[in-house]
Amino acid sequence: MKLLSLVACTAAFLSTGTLAYPITGTTVNCRSGPGTSYAVKKTYKKGDSVTISCQSEGPVVSGNSIWDKTTDGCYVADYYVKTGTNGYVKPKCGGTGGGGSSGKIPGPVTNDYPYKSQCGPADKWNYFKCQCTSFVAWRINERLGINFHNKYKGAAWGNANSWDEAARKTGVRVDNKPVPGCIAQSNAGSAGHVAWVTKVSGNTVTIEEYNYKNYRAYGTRTVPKSTFNYIHVKV
Repeated sequence: MKLLSLVACTAAFLSTGTLAYPITGTTVNCRSGPGTSYAVKKTYKKGDSVTISCQSEGPVVSGNSIWDKTTDGCYVADYYVKTGTNGYVKPKCGGTGGGGSSGKIPGPVTNDYPYKSQCGPADKWNYFKCQCTSFVAWRINERLGINFHNKYKGAAWGNANSWDEAARKTGVRVDNKPVPGCIAQSNAGSAGHVAWVTKVSGNTVTIEEYNYKNYRAYGTRTVPKSTFNYIHVKV
């Protein structure tokens, strides 16, 4: 994991004034898309400097799910680029990574959860279907376009009451300032609770959720903002 350090950050400015970052891996492939399934377009050597045009979510490499699109027009795993942080340093690339759809934040208020009639076994994000965590994991993937799962960025997200800790550990912002498309999170109860923020109005938030008052089922509530912490995976 890359740690932010004013001393260790060795990014340099090129003669054009563009910030460049050194490659840390011995031989690092730069691919046509954000993931190891894409074709290799070129290869960088350790010590080469790259400039980043934008960043995208993709398969996790040593705990880091960010992929950097270089100005060479290909993607390299951010783990191998010394940016000085394990978070974003550039805007997200448009139309790439994560498999979700754009323009859906926060999206319609509707029970479009794909497992609503298939409760029980684990989903593809390693959460139990029809639980609050599965519903929110699906919303993050579908509406934020982020490849979120139970081991996102190398941390164990686990039950809802550990999501705030996992978020802070991986550099995802947690605060008391909700916006549509962020995650409402509570440590109350034996396992906590997470929900999707769909509207913010004054001192209240409207959330969509699973398995709260409705057992293994969808529901909405409008509650005081102070009811939850807010996890900003993207917004």
